[in-house]
Amino acid sequence: MRVGVILAHPNPDSFAHELARRAVAGLTGAGHDVELVDLSAIGFRAAMSPEERTAYHGDQPVLDAQVQTQIDLVRSAEALVFVYPTWWSGLPAILKGWLERVMVPGVGFRFDERSGKIRPGLTNIRHLVGISTYGSPKWYVRAINDNGRRTLMRALRISCGVRASRRWLGFYAIDSASDDERREFAARVEREMSEL
Repeated sequence: MRVGVILAHPNPDSFAHELARRAVAGLTGAGHDVELVDLSAIGFRAAMSPEERTAYHGDQPVLDAQVQTQIDLVRSAEALVFVYPTWWSGLPAILKGWLERVMVPGVGFRFDERSGKIRPGLTNIRHLVGISTYGSPKWYVRAINDNGRRTLMRALRISCGVRASRRWLGFYAIDSASDDERREFAARVEREMSEL
């Protein structure tokens, strides 16, 4: 299975990077074809340009070769794995921008001309996985709706179709977690990705 692992953290020494490495290790160990995309390392621009916004509903919504490369990955993948820290109860700006610039009409969704309704554009995606760290405890994250999780596991899943499986791996209260707890969670990520 071809898997795209999308990493959104600017610091290569971060725990998110370690989790991405462990996810890739589990996936490749299980024989999957994995492409890791470190959004900060490739200099992915989060903000949609005025020209991109104008082109969004046109015949050619993609104006950036880097965005096209991401679209090619998404279209060839059967699974997408997102690794990121939850900041301000949501996705980091670079990951939100990736969604906005990559999931354009014709990619993330399509318009059914006959009915006028929006239809899934990512029916090739069979698995969605989110791996995130949180500064807050789980009860607090739930109380404020866990917006990043909702974006990926609900909104993006609709673009994949109802048959796409979802898996969420959250590490809560990271600021007070011990080294042993971090190691245990990283091992869990690798184990669960080896079973995908």
